Amino acid sequence: METCIINTPLGYTKIVGDLDGITEVTVLNSEEKITDIIPDELEDCVVQLNEYFEGTREQFDLKLNPQGTDFQKKVWDKLLEIPYGKTISYLELSKQLGDVKAIRAVANANGKNPLWIIVPCHRVIGTDGSLTGYAGGIHRKQWLLDHENPFKQQSLF
Repeated sequence: METCIINTPLGYTKIVGDLDGITEVTVLNSEEKITDIIPDELEDCVVQLNEYFEGTREQFDLKLNPQGTDFQKKVWDKLLEIPYGKTISYLELSKQLGDVKAIRAVANANGKNPLWIIVPCHRVIGTDGSLTGYAGGIHRKQWLLDHENPFKQQSLF
């Protein structure tokens, strides 16, 4: 498994992966030493994240290999369908997954997403439009939503 640390507008970010794909992209809440030489297996991810932050990339094209339960992976796959600049509620996401009563489990799986930004859990909001919880901090969630749609949030529901 290869690891690197890059600096982004939202803080230091750790990327982990290998030839099987990217397993983790995590924003850190501490200052870390930036990796001087990016491992080949992580280079595309670094480039694409930089393009995202520069505003020139709306969709990622990476081999992903997140580690989680089958249910979590099902939720993360559904998150990948949320278009850039759009949001969806936890309730609507639960409906799309086929079980309105699973809203807490869906929210929990969303919170355990190991692929920050790439699997866009930041695009999931409360039914009332509130930002609700976000593992990277609400300020980062707001920044990402503003970055993707600087004029107005447009909901899918």
